[in-house]
Amino acid sequence: MHLVFVSSLVPVENSSSGFDIANRAVFDGLRALGHKVSVIGYLQPGQTAACDKDVHLLGQLEVTNAKVGTATKLRWLAKACLHRTTLSSAKMLEVSRAHMEALLQRLQPFDGIVLNSVQLPGAFAASFQKHKTIYIAHNVEAGSARENAATASGLLERWLFKREAHYLDQLERTLTRGASAVWTFAEADRLGFGHAVSSRATVLPLVTRWDLAESGPEKQPEYDLALIGTWSWQPNRIGLDWFLSKVVPLLPADMSIGIAGQLPDAPAISHPGVRLLGRVPDARAFVESGAVLPLISRGGTGVQLKTIETFELGMPCVATRASLRGIDALPGNCAVADDPAEFAKLLIEKVAQVRAGDRQRLSGSIFHQAQKTKLLETLDEGLSRFGKPGVASDLVLTRDDTRQRATAVSASYGLAVHEGGQSR
Repeated sequence: MHLVFVSSLVPVENSSSGFDIANRAVFDGLRALGHKVSVIGYLQPGQTAACDKDVHLLGQLEVTNAKVGTATKLRWLAKACLHRTTLSSAKMLEVSRAHMEALLQRLQPFDGIVLNSVQLPGAFAASFQKHKTIYIAHNVEAGSARENAATASGLLERWLFKREAHYLDQLERTLTRGASAVWTFAEADRLGFGHAVSSRATVLPLVTRWDLAESGPEKQPEYDLALIGTWSWQPNRIGLDWFLSKVVPLLPADMSIGIAGQLPDAPAISHPGVRLLGRVPDARAFVESGAVLPLISRGGTGVQLKTIETFELGMPCVATRASLRGIDALPGNCAVADDPAEFAKLLIEKVAQVRAGDRQRLSGSIFHQAQKTKLLETLDEGLSRFGKPGVASDLVLTRDDTRQRATAVSASYGLAVHEGGQSR
């Protein structure tokens, strides 16, 4: 098949954010299945595109609110109001609709368009809806915006999130109802767009990297607890604020807590062991420098990629239930709690075990292989909806064909699939 992959930010070599990681996993999976993938999107400054061919850049664009000035934010808001769209889609309007349609015309013939999240697909929905599409929902974005509005600290911020939720609801309805298939990253999101959509929606398991690197020799932990995240994203910040205000005060004063990632408007923290480290050069190395990982999501939707990375690394952790969205089976070194006191108690117990010499590390390869095999199978099944008479592709797959094809591809990566679709 020839697929057009439309994403606000193109897949990049060094994925750092959760969006980039999910982006790259789907992109790598589509190519692993043997498809030609033409990419349309922007490149964030300082990044390098994952592939140097079939990438059609709309330009370089910084989309992170925390990295731009007030003038840029006001320009985005003015565009959003003028075009009656979301702020996230207004950022994408650096090119015109005519430019986008001309680019799609040059890429013909193609079998269909894979619309990655709502930002760029929402900005040019009318152009994309002329073709067969599959929509990838990273989250139920309208629901997340409503949650953010409920926890907003000021009237302006609350109005902005309510406005975003209103337009996101319209865009998500358009993109999901017009799609041949919908891919989500969590079961709750599969059901989050209504019954009419859920029958065409499937959950995509994810991996944080296509090839799982071998872990080096275990080193002495630098921190008892390690947390890393994009804290400027409101759902992540809600979890961090909960952890700092409700859990950290219950932890012993001698417990060291490293927090990596830019933290706008850092709160006052009285615990002597907390270290705010800002951006770290190697996110994976930092994660492995912790004895135990707190997984602290409290809101939002979609899968938590930090949870997947933790399981791939085999690290011991304590997780909230919201952090486990989209995960079917938990490793034995993951404990679960939503109550702050219980969460703190479990952290203290696990740190004590590490200090006593029991690192509680497991092999993450089985989890990684299972995710990757199911990802390939699910992608192939969804793409079969494009393979119908009158389309450029001659690939028409039944459910059994899909399973055999995914199994063959998985085997080429050293994976095995049992009956029932589960991998081992």
